[in-house]
Amino acid sequence: MLPVPVLLVCALAAPCAAQQEEHWACGAPRKAVPAVVDAAWCRDDIDRCVLAGLERDGLRPSPAADRAVLLRRLHLVLTGLPPSPAEVDAFVADAEPEAYARRVDALLASTAAAEHQATAWLDLARFADTYGYQADFECRTWPWRDWLIRSFHADKPWDRFVAEITAGDLLPDATLETRTATAFWRLHRQTNEGGSIEEEWRQEYIADRVDTLGTAFLGLTLSCARCHDHKSDPITMRDYYSLGSFFAIDESGLVPYSTGGVPQPAVRLSTAQQDAEIARLRAAVAVAEAACAAAPADAPPAAIEPVARRDGLLECDGDARHGVKDVPKFTRADPFRIDFDIWCPDHKQRAVVLHTCRYTLDADTQGYQVLIRDGRLCWELVHHWPGSAIALRTVEELPLRQWLEVSVTYDGSSRAAGLCIRIDGDIVATEVVRDHLAGPTPQRAFELGARDRDRGFKGGKIRDLRVFVEPLVGSGKALREARAALHAYVDAIPELMVMAPHSAPPARFVLRRGAYEDPDHDQPVSPGVPAAVLPFDAAWPRDRRGLAAWLNDRDNPLTARVVVDRLWAQCFGRGLVATPDNFGLLAARPRQQALLDLLASDFASQRSVRAILRRIVLSSTFRQSSTVAAEQRAADPDNARLGRGPSFRLSAEALRDQALAASGLLHAVLGGPSCKPWQPPGLWRDSGASWGGADYKPDQGPNAHRRSLYSYRKRTSPPPNMTVLDAPSREFCTAVRMETGTPLQALTFFNDPVFHECATALAKLALADVEADGDARLRFVFRRLAARAPTPAEVTALRPLLAVADEQQALTLIASTVMASDAAVVLR
Repeated sequence: MLPVPVLLVCALAAPCAAQQEEHWACGAPRKAVPAVVDAAWCRDDIDRCVLAGLERDGLRPSPAADRAVLLRRLHLVLTGLPPSPAEVDAFVADAEPEAYARRVDALLASTAAAEHQATAWLDLARFADTYGYQADFECRTWPWRDWLIRSFHADKPWDRFVAEITAGDLLPDATLETRTATAFWRLHRQTNEGGSIEEEWRQEYIADRVDTLGTAFLGLTLSCARCHDHKSDPITMRDYYSLGSFFAIDESGLVPYSTGGVPQPAVRLSTAQQDAEIARLRAAVAVAEAACAAAPADAPPAAIEPVARRDGLLECDGDARHGVKDVPKFTRADPFRIDFDIWCPDHKQRAVVLHTCRYTLDADTQGYQVLIRDGRLCWELVHHWPGSAIALRTVEELPLRQWLEVSVTYDGSSRAAGLCIRIDGDIVATEVVRDHLAGPTPQRAFELGARDRDRGFKGGKIRDLRVFVEPLVGSGKALREARAALHAYVDAIPELMVMAPHSAPPARFVLRRGAYEDPDHDQPVSPGVPAAVLPFDAAWPRDRRGLAAWLNDRDNPLTARVVVDRLWAQCFGRGLVATPDNFGLLAARPRQQALLDLLASDFASQRSVRAILRRIVLSSTFRQSSTVAAEQRAADPDNARLGRGPSFRLSAEALRDQALAASGLLHAVLGGPSCKPWQPPGLWRDSGASWGGADYKPDQGPNAHRRSLYSYRKRTSPPPNMTVLDAPSREFCTAVRMETGTPLQALTFFNDPVFHECATALAKLALADVEADGDARLRFVFRRLAARAPTPAEVTALRPLLAVADEQQALTLIASTVMASDAAVVLR
């Protein structure tokens, strides 16, 4: 007999009906609606699935919720914002049978609903406004958030949503919009620490994308297979690294030191008007290039004198810096050539031979470098230090202990560069590693045999360095000016890091123990998926388009279940699966498996998030009262049988947004750059988080009162009031938030200036809108926050606060107390 772990693995290894009994996530979801006795209670098949379980256990559904409570529940679930008192009054007074459905449709069509949908996806996308790690510089990511909001507002079909995120750059109808979608895979933390090893971090980024794929789309703990075969699920290391092959792009492992640079590949976020101007400038460059090609040479190369030089022999000790000053300032429009001789004593894994001295550069300037990597000579024009825009290298390792003539050239076109190495007159073969120059490359000085931590050109020799620049005469001058105009215009257009196909994908291998420096050359991998989940169709392309097709296939047993479980959690506070980030063999069986598969099956056909949310909130199950008799609560304490309405704590964002809305301060502007609400003064500076930029400066005026999904997120110093209320740091893909209950949370409502400002504004509203009656103003404040009138017990508990001499202070204290109470904190 096979041991239990093997039996479990076999249960998911092939999707068949018999094995589906052993593991619920095996096989595509199938629709099965049970029969019920009390069919009159049911508005939808959702209710039939729920009622069948209740009847089987001898339980009954709860009565319908109070209409005011139901409307608050509906608004917060769909939009993350509370209804106004006027909206509550209108709904309570509307006796039309379709009043509730009309309200549902209006809310689902609102931009507020799209913003609320996007908030949960920002956790999955590990969205932040900085790169993270030590320096934690700012990065421009908000255009992806805008794409996300637009997608949910349009109710973009889910298969199209997945296709754009996964392969928006590869689609036949690819646009700037679809390319923007792929930034999802670039929103992980990125480092720029100078001693970092690029290859190590490239592997880290690919691993993050694989882990995010598993959490966000599959509900699988794929990261468990990075160092060894998964211990419970049928996912091998080969599966893991094959998935990673889909995400291997031509990128540097390190991000720019300056906040002005953008990691490549990237897209320019140009408008139609800007595209037209770019086309005009490119046409001008083409005309100048043609004129230059037709004109006689202004000066033969032999007549060009070096503009900078370092005569004689330099013997490098690997520590001291040796400079070449007075080098002209090169831009991308300037052709140049650098000649020198090199003598290498031994094999070097990495050594710096020549590079731009960045300490002599302006803040946003970049440069050039000649390196030895893996024994091969590399010539790089650097767009974002130290990653390369253009990189060339020798095919073979550098010959040792003999003088080599080296010449590196650039033609000023952003399209061509050269690396020429000669041994006794014979040219050494070279190859292009990367070619996507898109940014500025000015410089001030060179360093030779430069010390780069412990990677100087130790023991090496350099002699007779010469720097040549073509003279600015004739048609060459016109061409250079045309190119400079084009570059200046394009460089002013913001960029967004995205995915792009690798022009020369490197060989990939399984990494022993997950270590970047220990590839198993006996296990090469290519793009592939875990066949135990769903085999990869031979008709699909072996790129991210094929991966999107695999995710969207109706026979994929996981993707639709993961989506609808997340939507159920949005409405009920918890999903039908107790482990939203793990649908594997160690996951708990769904609380309502028939219901999960019913919704997943329908979603696989309809592909509409809005349709699923509409079904859920229109159901009798959702409309139940959350108040329940003690006996039924004891029989079902966590509401697994769904015999009562949802009751759960609101998210950090919903709590802040609710306070802003109730106080009249909410500034409802859609999209755009992140805003900076109040934070404690000096928070970034005192915590050391300002190393990556200036200290935090809060916005003034309405911009400080925007919805919380727009709040600026610094990974090393996230908003403290959101952190206290359990918002994650966005360092990793997060499918479910940790829920805590600490005294700090109550203190935040009373003492945090953001919430205190809301409480004060609400108190002023009460004084202005309500006649001089303490109890009436108390009820006004309570109703603005809780969307219902207070009970007599709640009035009795709050009335003593009116004894404060200053009535505005008294009402402010009442508002803060209600904000911190279950009446406002809990959705019922």
